[in-house]
Amino acid sequence: MTIIILLLLAYIIGSIPSGLWIGKLFYNTDIREHGSGNLGGTNTFRTLGKKAGLIVTIMDILKGTAATLLGYLAIFESTSVHPLILGIIAVIGHMFPIFANFKGGKAVATSGGILLAYNWPLFVLLVVGFFIILKITKMVSLTSMILAVIALIYSIVYYFTVEKDWPLIAMLVLIAVFIFYRHRANIERIKKGTEPKVKWI
Repeated sequence: MTIIILLLLAYIIGSIPSGLWIGKLFYNTDIREHGSGNLGGTNTFRTLGKKAGLIVTIMDILKGTAATLLGYLAIFESTSVHPLILGIIAVIGHMFPIFANFKGGKAVATSGGILLAYNWPLFVLLVVGFFIILKITKMVSLTSMILAVIALIYSIVYYFTVEKDWPLIAMLVLIAVFIFYRHRANIERIKKGTEPKVKWI
């Protein structure tokens, strides 16, 4: 029963539609009706501006962090649920949120939140890498997919040089699949040269 409660909690945390709630509460705007229609930070930046976009991105990151940290709480020490599993469940909640008709974001920020809780050096590396790669590509979608590959490569190198952490590799394989799958339309636009580019970096 405790395991079921943990999994449900992780899903509910991930299901919090930050972009939708921030947009409706403070801007009287449903961001699903604007831009890409996505509930993530990128569309929030595009639709509501930098302040709202930053807040939503941070909230989405912390969803992954909070769900992963559930696995470390003393009250749940007797369970056999790996923290990364809870993080993955939160990402699924973010992509298919019960509070937003199961139409959510693209898994990037919430996935980063898992790493913030589980392997913060990798999280920091990816944050720095995000701005460097975004400066070069000008496309958040392409940057996100490149970072998914970099994170997976890091986990493999980490496995052979530091610690044999196969759950980290498995989690990042899943995350990469999620991210590439959720960016299918972006990939097509990138091929056609019509993918929107950011102008603030």
